[in-house]
Amino acid sequence: MSGKPVLHYFNGRGRMEAARWLLAAAGVEFEEKFLTSAEDLEKLRNDGSLMFQQVPMVEIDGMKLAQSRAILNYIATKHNLYGKDMKERALIDMYSEGVADCSEMLMMLPFCPPGEKDAKIAAARDRAANRYLPAFEKVLKSHRQDYLVGNKLSRADIHLVELLYYIEEFDASLLASFPLLKALKTRVSNLPNVKKFLQPGSQRKPPIDEKAIAEARKIFKF
Repeated sequence: MSGKPVLHYFNGRGRMEAARWLLAAAGVEFEEKFLTSAEDLEKLRNDGSLMFQQVPMVEIDGMKLAQSRAILNYIATKHNLYGKDMKERALIDMYSEGVADCSEMLMMLPFCPPGEKDAKIAAARDRAANRYLPAFEKVLKSHRQDYLVGNKLSRADIHLVELLYYIEEFDASLLASFPLLKALKTRVSNLPNVKKFLQPGSQRKPPIDEKAIAEARKIFKF
């Protein structure tokens, strides 16, 4: 065992991508064991590796951590990306949950049935433009600091920048009215560890395509 965290998931973004971003931003090298079939998932279940019978799961520091929030909270705490006190952690949690809501909405679009897709896309565009992006722009405007909480990089900034890349892929015009968010995206993207993660050939996953959708359906049987 190398001592590196080991990520168990399929070879796509999904609920593991936020952990990849967070580890990369912290400068932590990690390994991945990809699920390629329903049998791979069943094997993890049968050997007792999955507490709730589902992934993502991360092997780290002698633990097999399940549940996305637990995984992200542990990584953030370990690498000093979770604020200095309870108040800062509460804000970081609030912002991170908002990011997760918007990210989930965008990530699920490729899986929508054709008859629902146009309505879902319209709803996603409306919510991003009128609910989530204005809220985060307002936070940055309220204190005019470089980062969301305490003027120090936290998991909330990393998750938000990950979301901004998703929104840019979805509809780049949505970011036009949010200069502070664009500045945050540039600032975080230029951090050495993040910049490395954004380069071709990194462990960052590309947008979901038909092949990835088919693979996910085969593994998770939905």
